[in-house]
Amino acid sequence: MPSEIRKDYVHDRYVIIAPARSKRPKDTERPQLLNPVKPENCVFCPNKVDKLNKVLMTVKSGQQKPWSIKVIANKYPSVATTYPKAYGRQEVIIESPNHFEELEDLSVKQVAEIFKVYAQRTVAISQDKKIDYILIFKNSGGAAGASLQHVHSQIFATQLLPPLLQEKSQRLADYRLKTGRCLYCDVIKKEQRGPRLVAEDKNMIAFCPWASMNNYEIWLMPKRHVDNVTQLTEAERLSLAKFIKPILKKINLLGLAYNYYFHQVVHDQDQHLYLKIRPRGSVWASVEIGAGFIINPISPEQAAKFYRQY
Repeated sequence: MPSEIRKDYVHDRYVIIAPARSKRPKDTERPQLLNPVKPENCVFCPNKVDKLNKVLMTVKSGQQKPWSIKVIANKYPSVATTYPKAYGRQEVIIESPNHFEELEDLSVKQVAEIFKVYAQRTVAISQDKKIDYILIFKNSGGAAGASLQHVHSQIFATQLLPPLLQEKSQRLADYRLKTGRCLYCDVIKKEQRGPRLVAEDKNMIAFCPWASMNNYEIWLMPKRHVDNVTQLTEAERLSLAKFIKPILKKINLLGLAYNYYFHQVVHDQDQHLYLKIRPRGSVWASVEIGAGFIINPISPEQAAKFYRQY
């Protein structure tokens, strides 16, 4: 496949899909920034978490373990309610008491419960009328920005709506005004029929986006027009959990760190929820940083074929 320039669904952002780049010779290695600690020294393990952290929520299960999910305040926040010039909230969701488990190792029901906790914490944070933006995210692996190995994700909420999200909201509103439809609902209909489809059921769809910014980038979206995570039904959460487990296992087979995230613009009640998973398979260099062109050597069609093999 020759190189091809593709435009993002919403933003004026361009990606060069360049499969030939994957054949470049390499003699350097990326440093790994994560230094695993033993369970007895881990601040997220059951013997330390309650002593060293402000616990906001504990979810217990019927299984023989102290708890299944625990939510704590971030001890080293970049935004906080006590920072007048950087107002916001940061929380950490510890997804398992087991130091050696990963998200993909949990059962579908356990993963769905994590999405339910995301929803419950979003409701709680949204009570603060100063908050206008909520980002739920996971950094897995040192190359993805994780500082601790124990399985966890985070919630970042601030009163400042990032310009990129402002632009996105305006473009989606313009599209709806022009067509009478949701742009992402139209994207789902298009990707259902194309080579980038990975999986779908009656509730959820998984596909690799047309202008993927990262190697093996993949999106998961509810087919129903759902504004944010608080509106997902139990069946939709289970579908999301069912899809994400094998996807993360495939990313693990590649040996890649990854980030996943989804947004909520609090004042905008007509968004379409999506969860983006962005593996960290390539490093941005001068073309990306200097010119703003993203070069991706793995086409989304190739990535989708890889994921479909689960």
